[in-house]
Amino acid sequence: MSRPVIATIDLQALGHNLQVVRRAAPKSKVWSVVKANAYGHGLDRVWRALGTTDGFAMLNLEEAILLRERGWKGPILMLEGFFHADELPLYDKYRLTTSLHSNWQINALQNARLQAPLDIYLKVNSGMNRLGFMPERVYTAWQQLRSLANVGEITLMSHFAEAERMDGVSQPMARIEQAAEGLDAPRSLANSAATLWHPQTHFDWVRPGIVLYGASPSGVWQDVATSGIHPVMTLSSEIIAVQTLKAGEAVGYGCRYRASAECRIGVVACGYADGYPRIVPSGTPVMVEGVRTGIVGAVSMDMLTIDLTPCPQAGIGSPVELWGNAVKIDEVAAAAGTVGYELMCALAPRVPVVTV
Repeated sequence: MSRPVIATIDLQALGHNLQVVRRAAPKSKVWSVVKANAYGHGLDRVWRALGTTDGFAMLNLEEAILLRERGWKGPILMLEGFFHADELPLYDKYRLTTSLHSNWQINALQNARLQAPLDIYLKVNSGMNRLGFMPERVYTAWQQLRSLANVGEITLMSHFAEAERMDGVSQPMARIEQAAEGLDAPRSLANSAATLWHPQTHFDWVRPGIVLYGASPSGVWQDVATSGIHPVMTLSSEIIAVQTLKAGEAVGYGCRYRASAECRIGVVACGYADGYPRIVPSGTPVMVEGVRTGIVGAVSMDMLTIDLTPCPQAGIGSPVELWGNAVKIDEVAAAAGTVGYELMCALAPRVPVVTV
């Protein structure tokens, strides 16, 4: 690993964050959401650190099979369910719990030849309008499923579009209650934000995602600063060159930054081909040898440049934290006009990853 950019995954922080979730929802079981290759952290790399979870939730059948082959014997929930009827024999073989959100899936399940019934998560459209049955359709779908020999336990499932808001679950909960009328069913409703901030949504199972990886579901670190969660991924590199600019001189593509006075600029081995967002503005924070400073100029494919004025001691070889414990990923995401989820998932394959 001659190029110094590296992503470090703190497995202890991951396990700690799971315990934070348990304290927030002490009466609920936990689905640890590991979709998108564990939010870019590497499913095969991190799942054992979450081994005290009650179950894992994901999207890709290949990842579910990987967990089974690695030895996970507990529940696995497929959040979008099966995409084609011919996947059901694998759901049967690997004993997967499937979300069910469409009439065609009911028909496919009815016609499948399975060795044993599958547990079902019946998806309720609570107003997000992506997947799920409308509330007035849920009772009928439930009755259809109850009549099928291929169906085991049925759980009502939904998702919240605005759980980061104080009043963001009120209307969705009303729709869910409408859907659940007359049904004695377990429920799984709460995402990360609802798990942290809306205990009335917890019920039988919560489904934390981003909070497990140490970022805020609202995209604002201050919202979770006192929750006890720890960042899991640190992206770091080193200064590989230093330039001294005279007043009026520019740095980088497009000359987006011009020095107002003589200053030192550090060139860091990390760029958008590593997953760092290209569109961040000058001033986006980084940490150099424990001193906070900011990016100047445009992020290029393989390099970015930083202001060394606050850290005159820094030079070639000085360590730079791009996000992690000191510079929260939510800060960088906000500067890029996105969310921490995207930055985690966008970590490039060329970046070496180590676990601690």
